[in-house]
Amino acid sequence: MSDSISLAEICISQASKAWQDDGEILATGIGLIPRIAAGLAKLTHNPDLMMTDGETYLISEPAPMGKRDSSADQVEGYMSYSRVFENLWGGKRHAMVTPTQIDSFGQTNISVIGNYDSPKIQLLGVRGFPGNSIYHKNSIFIPNHSKKTFVEGEVDMVSGMGYKNKELSNGIFEIKRVITNLGIFDFNGKNNCMQLLSLHPNVSVDDVITNTGFEIAIQSDSITSMPSSEELVLIREVLDPQGIRNTIFGE
Repeated sequence: MSDSISLAEICISQASKAWQDDGEILATGIGLIPRIAAGLAKLTHNPDLMMTDGETYLISEPAPMGKRDSSADQVEGYMSYSRVFENLWGGKRHAMVTPTQIDSFGQTNISVIGNYDSPKIQLLGVRGFPGNSIYHKNSIFIPNHSKKTFVEGEVDMVSGMGYKNKELSNGIFEIKRVITNLGIFDFNGKNNCMQLLSLHPNVSVDDVITNTGFEIAIQSDSITSMPSSEELVLIREVLDPQGIRNTIFGE
């Protein structure tokens, strides 16, 4: 990997492209890398994205990570909890999430590890995953690609539906993009199987196969494109000037 470009920056650049063709919808990046990526998407290839300050306002410029003077935020309007749900239920939202488990069907779990009645680990509960998966498209970011996350068989509890039951969403269900520390994927393979689109630098196809608990298709083993110079400036100087992104992979 180039000494001047970090893995976090590669993932942010690639994750931002999940919103590229969405037009005017609400972009929700849950977690550090997805949130910076949503901001990068708004500042580059999709300026029509709606974005909140993380609280109650729509803003015209993404808020930077870390401490900031919120009085400088360019507020466009009020975005109450109820208005968020109006967008969600209307399919006018695209969230990028980080589930604890995901299986070959695209089913996701953030609830429990182990048997539901007597779990080894109690997690968050289903939270908004059921509604999110039925009403609007989602993408996924996984910082540690392993068989603990990409599990054999089915997830321990289905918090978010997958392609196995996609008819329940009236055809709306879609996992747009999956970004991990190993590469870029989607679920556009045969019968909606997960497929490899590109490998990050110094990662092999064997690395992906070894760390995935189910069979995936190899659509391409090309090397992931690097962030452009414009993207790097925006990431480093505008969206995350404090370098918090580097804590994700310990860079």
